[in-house]
Amino acid sequence: MTLLLDMCYPTPSELALAARALADEHPGEVRLRQAGTSRAGQPLWLLSVTATGPGTRARTGAPAAPGRNVLVVAGAHANEPVGGATALSLARRLVRAPAPRRGCGWHFLLCADPDGAALHRTPRPYSLLDYHRHFFRPPGPEQPEWAPSLLPPDRLPPETLALTALIDELRPVLQVSLHATDLGGSWVQLTRDIPGLAEPFATSATELRIPVETGASDAAGWPSPGPGIYVIPEPGSEAAGAFHPEDTRLSTWYHAHRYAGTTAIIEVPMWASDLVDDPAPHPDPRRALRVLAARLTDDAALVAGVRALLGAEAPSPYRDPDAAPLLRAVDWTLALIPRIAQGWTGSGAPPEATAAYIAGIDAFGRRLSLRAAAMLLRVLRTRGHPAAPGLDRLVTGWCEEFTARFQARWVPVAAQVEHQSRTVLAAYERLVDPSAPPAPAAPARAVQDPAGSTGRV
Repeated sequence: MTLLLDMCYPTPSELALAARALADEHPGEVRLRQAGTSRAGQPLWLLSVTATGPGTRARTGAPAAPGRNVLVVAGAHANEPVGGATALSLARRLVRAPAPRRGCGWHFLLCADPDGAALHRTPRPYSLLDYHRHFFRPPGPEQPEWAPSLLPPDRLPPETLALTALIDELRPVLQVSLHATDLGGSWVQLTRDIPGLAEPFATSATELRIPVETGASDAAGWPSPGPGIYVIPEPGSEAAGAFHPEDTRLSTWYHAHRYAGTTAIIEVPMWASDLVDDPAPHPDPRRALRVLAARLTDDAALVAGVRALLGAEAPSPYRDPDAAPLLRAVDWTLALIPRIAQGWTGSGAPPEATAAYIAGIDAFGRRLSLRAAAMLLRVLRTRGHPAAPGLDRLVTGWCEEFTARFQARWVPVAAQVEHQSRTVLAAYERLVDPSAPPAPAAPARAVQDPAGSTGRV
């Protein structure tokens, strides 16, 4: 089964079918097995490509060979669908060119949250508005990777338990979590530094016309050994950021540290903006943050006002089965916003903040209120609520402003996949052999955009 990566993002069921076909084609090298079950009873599929070399076991059905393993996690966030396509592409590449498999097994969790993916129904987004028409991102406690930082151990969702069980089984030297951003640039977060990763990462981004996010709001104040590469601070440090170090330490990203592993989180944009790669000093970053905080507060108030019209009534699962998770996500996002806005006006930006840093904060604030509004609109539309047309106009206007402000351009899905794939291979090579040459690029035809130079924004 061939997925048209320039056309759409594969669904979890399409990924499973393609993975099964790959395993059937290469029964001695590739294995597909169920690693767990979601809350709604959906299978969590693990695709494994066996290690090569002396002392490894390649028979079908064998457990992971002792020694080195890599675990690649896709679909941890429902609204970031490129990871599954990257995982499948990487598995195919490893079958064709098995050099990274010498003494190492590669394992791909094709979708860590299939329930969330079923609610985020945008396999073929042609614009930011199209992307947000069927947007869904679960609240933090329902996200497989973040649940351990927000819930007690006895309340963890089955997706999280399946993921941590895989880490315990495989003891990966490298865990990679494949993420994406709606609009911006590419960057990498590391739980430990991987020396030498910045160069191949930047080379790939340049070749594929993907900007490097040099002021990522998720990693503000974090150590950065190179442009777009950020090392999560040690617990107790004073480094700022969107998430506190003690929360990050409890996530599944750090579970691999029990076995001396390192985790890399690779972000790639759906729509690119060169504003997030602007190194020029911002003329007045503190004032800019105050303005952005005020706008975020005002925008959130508009959404909260519409949300209040629904009250606290429990949605009927028969009339509107998607309403409950959507409203939980709306309420979670709206509750998060005041703390973020206060942080921007409290500590403020460092005096040497760049234009890229302020652009990253700008984009982060816009997407928060937009996401809450988009998910609330889905509920209102299903109910035929009289407030739906007004909220629809608001979502449409915000998407248009977001696109125009950041001069957004579509990044072909194949280019997103290729960049993530190259970065995964480079991270592994630099981790196990810092002197290793760069991973070979895929043929140029794999990153052509069928939409042409007009893009799809």
